[in-house]
Amino acid sequence: MEKLSLSFAALLALAAAAPAETLLLRGATVHTVSQGTLAPGDVLLQDQRILAVAAHLDQPADRTLDLTGLHLFPGLISAATDLGLVEISGIRASLDDQETGEFTPEIESWTAVNPDSELIPVSRANGITHFVPIPGGQLLSGTSGLLATRGWTLEDMTVRRRTAMHLFWPDHSLAIPGPNAPEKAKSLDEQARERLERIRTIDDFFNQAEAWQKRPPGSPLVPAWEAMGPVLKGELPLMVHAQGLREIRAALKWSAQHPLLRLVLEGGRDAWMLAPELAQRHIPVIYSEVFTLPSSSADAYDVQFRAAAILHQAGVVTAISEGLGRFSASSQRNLPYSAAQAAAFGLPPEAALAAITLIPAQLHGVADTLGSIEPGKDASLFAATGDILDIRSVVKHLWISGTEQSLATRHTRLAERYRSRPKAK
Repeated sequence: MEKLSLSFAALLALAAAAPAETLLLRGATVHTVSQGTLAPGDVLLQDQRILAVAAHLDQPADRTLDLTGLHLFPGLISAATDLGLVEISGIRASLDDQETGEFTPEIESWTAVNPDSELIPVSRANGITHFVPIPGGQLLSGTSGLLATRGWTLEDMTVRRRTAMHLFWPDHSLAIPGPNAPEKAKSLDEQARERLERIRTIDDFFNQAEAWQKRPPGSPLVPAWEAMGPVLKGELPLMVHAQGLREIRAALKWSAQHPLLRLVLEGGRDAWMLAPELAQRHIPVIYSEVFTLPSSSADAYDVQFRAAAILHQAGVVTAISEGLGRFSASSQRNLPYSAAQAAAFGLPPEAALAAITLIPAQLHGVADTLGSIEPGKDASLFAATGDILDIRSVVKHLWISGTEQSLATRHTRLAERYRSRPKAK
């Protein structure tokens, strides 16, 4: 028995020491994002990583996959979504995207993601390899995490548990009293007072959190205050969700009182109006309103289409997402088309591609491993029949951490089912 045990241990040691299989992806048009485009180019993968990228690689590989005629892209990253937290918006039991309470910074969104969501494979089939589920709430809702669109369990899927804290800025719109207003409509002065009170509540919370960080040694731990530490030190970004011009202005004014905060604006419908200030203060924007209707009858029809280009031209670091609307989770597969629409209205194509790959990786602190095709980075990439910003392109292969993933979805299953239905005689 002892000899058998030693032999088995030796086999395990040999297996661990054996080099991982190498896979050479040959002949594709390689969109590296960070280093331009190779047409054609080769990419060598080994042990979940990208080993080499060049116009031509002569290194021997265990397997070679000919991708001639296909385009190779880094995996797309959905920078702000409720994917995995929402399944069917009309069924309450399938919704886990909202927290109760005004301040819940200790909440971590990755813990609520449903690994069996049917919407995750649908997103993956169109090139999305990673996503950031956002915890919803009243004001300070908690932290988002970064997850891969594959895995049996939450632990398998989770790449980074905390990527940003999320603050939902109070609405600054006013309900105008009039003949069609509700019977008990509040006066404009009362609405303004309530709005200021909510901002004071936010300020008080952050001031208390800052004071708690200076507590005497040995003080009891408070999870909410503990969670605020990395945000107040600038180690974790604070993503402020704001849409209208008044909300964004108020959030910028408030943030100036807390200079250590690393602010990121999410949503940003009217952010283009403040593009110079955002650029000057180095505040990035995760723009989610490409296909939103103009908010004013005086606006041009293409005001939201052009907004990302205006931000980019002003020097604002701009990512693009599908946002947190009612159908956000089910529309994640359309992420490249939101970027394509922005590109059609002035955003340079290379910037549009970076807005759904490298820039989301930078904003969520994973640019050292994701977002571009470079040696040493995670082997999360996909091959498509054409430019992924072209709606006609079809994803043919997709790898996450070097492992090729199934592109089957409920859509393909239904298509096959009805394709095989009995034919009428």
